[in-house]
Amino acid sequence: MDDQHVGFIGLGSMGAPMAARLIDAGYRLTVCDTRREAVDALRAKGAHTAPSPAAVASAAETVLLSLPTPAVVHAVALGADGVIAGSKVKTMIDLSTTGATVARDVAAALAAKHIAAVDAPVSGGVAGAVKGTLAVMVACPRARFAALEAMLQHLGKVFFIGERPGMGQTMKLANNLLSATAMAATSEAIAFGVKAGLDPAVMIDVINAGSGRSTASQDKFPKAILPRTFDYGFTTGLMYKDLKLCLEEAEAAGVPMWVAAAVRQLWFQVREEIGADQDFTTIMQLVERWAGVEVKRS
Repeated sequence: MDDQHVGFIGLGSMGAPMAARLIDAGYRLTVCDTRREAVDALRAKGAHTAPSPAAVASAAETVLLSLPTPAVVHAVALGADGVIAGSKVKTMIDLSTTGATVARDVAAALAAKHIAAVDAPVSGGVAGAVKGTLAVMVACPRARFAALEAMLQHLGKVFFIGERPGMGQTMKLANNLLSATAMAATSEAIAFGVKAGLDPAVMIDVINAGSGRSTASQDKFPKAILPRTFDYGFTTGLMYKDLKLCLEEAEAAGVPMWVAAAVRQLWFQVREEIGADQDFTTIMQLVERWAGVEVKRS
């Protein structure tokens, strides 16, 4: 068993810096991505490359995934040329956000091939991926968690969520619901104040000194909204996807979510009117359009 050789599939805005951190920590990586430029960047850091998920899973016993949607995760894990077709893989760690249902389905299919699935979504954005300060929410048997914890600590703070597949996903969706809600509510609150003549930068300072502070007011507004760069590193399409998954899972569990339903509708409008590929901080642009104001530093 070679604990220092791992596979990594998905080198996007989150996956690439996570893979780079593992290389910097001394791990030998075999990587795969559909974009040549992403693969080339990791090859330049010393990674080996493979043409398919199956090839990655034939090179390493442990394979990590960082992919954008549940459908892509399902295809990469279980497709004809997916991880399940690899000859060497024993453990697949999914760092993506898929929802608990997909996590359970993938785990069951992999188990039939004697491959263990580890449900380990992350939170903390691109900055957290680069700095190694992500929250890593791990669901798997305790013994497997103990074996993987040292490696995952290179990505951030590692939490044991539970032993059942999907528990990490449930934790991640709950977290992202709160993040999305904070962004929506803070955008409306700031637009309201600006329309009444308040300085948005002063508003943010007051909110951060008071009871209304959140990750939106502490991070997103000062770094990406007030400077009007709108470049925090997560798309509106992915935020809407996470909210949709959250409400679907909540409905299946019999948990009513009145506030979440309204937040999902607002993010749907952001995706439709601003664009799915735009940074999620552009939610402020939609609220500005409706309110007839512009939020920026004086």
